[in-house]
Amino acid sequence: MPEGHSVHRIARQFARNFVGQRVALSSPQGRFAAGAAELDGHVMTDAKAVGKQMFLEFDNGLWLRVHLGLYGAWDFAGEIQMDATIASANGRMGQTNQRGTDMALDTDPVFDTDGENSMHSIGAPRRTRVRMSEQEKETGEIGTFPPEPVGQVRVRLLTDTVCADLRGPTACEVLTPDQVDAVLARLGPDPLLDSSKAAEDRFTTMVRKKNTPIGLLLMDQSVVSGIGNVYRAEMLYRARINPYTPGKLLPEETVRGLWRDWAHLLEIGVTTGQMMTMDQLSPDDYVKAMASRADRHWVYKREGLPCRVCGVHITLEEMGARKLYWCPNCQK
Repeated sequence: MPEGHSVHRIARQFARNFVGQRVALSSPQGRFAAGAAELDGHVMTDAKAVGKQMFLEFDNGLWLRVHLGLYGAWDFAGEIQMDATIASANGRMGQTNQRGTDMALDTDPVFDTDGENSMHSIGAPRRTRVRMSEQEKETGEIGTFPPEPVGQVRVRLLTDTVCADLRGPTACEVLTPDQVDAVLARLGPDPLLDSSKAAEDRFTTMVRKKNTPIGLLLMDQSVVSGIGNVYRAEMLYRARINPYTPGKLLPEETVRGLWRDWAHLLEIGVTTGQMMTMDQLSPDDYVKAMASRADRHWVYKREGLPCRVCGVHITLEEMGARKLYWCPNCQK
């Protein structure tokens, strides 16, 4: 499932390519025909992500809410302009003295072998096709524009130069402003939208009043927005926290440290398009990690392999119907 950084990057592509433009909406699949008709022909006025959800506003006061879920993806095609704001990512929000994750904010892009970070390779606008979901990949140039819909396209958004096709979302609906506010009220804080002390306090208070294991709380979108399976495992390892520790038993500074680390890692993900969570790396090891997912994480998808620090084998278990990766020695 796309985690928070991916959805923020998608929202920024909509802001760059669609906001301020009159947009034709259709539902090639037919399942969203009524919703598309409500928005068709209107100007997009805003595009924003909150955690794993994206909201597109139109000049008639209505919003399109999209949650990609496990299988959803956006395909952009046409004269796509790269989001020039990704490189700055609204300034630094995290603090660390460790090399590796810091390098991701300071060096030129490193393209991985699976095609992540492809939006950085687009450069000047040209007719191309890009898929954006959990990962993003440029899939080649196109001929005629707009291209024919491929597969079960729930909704197509089309301008004179760019189209975006949505497939397989968990949620795709038209909302009024009041309905958007109701959805947002149920979501936990997102440090990319609010890096204030108040947001940190809200997260800290919610975690420390619950008897629920921290490994479940970090995945609860009403507690904090955007964290998924990868970041959950990596953040807990980086903090050396046992995933089964009840939130109420964690020291306050430990919980605040989790919030600050999430802000830091989220910024890296938005900036680079890669879930880079390794630190204390040499420049050569940093390039290796950014180029290969297998070298980018401490514990995620490393079950049965020795911990990079202590040598004990990484454990794979199930928590909250999702896979949990952790080191039973470092995270006692």
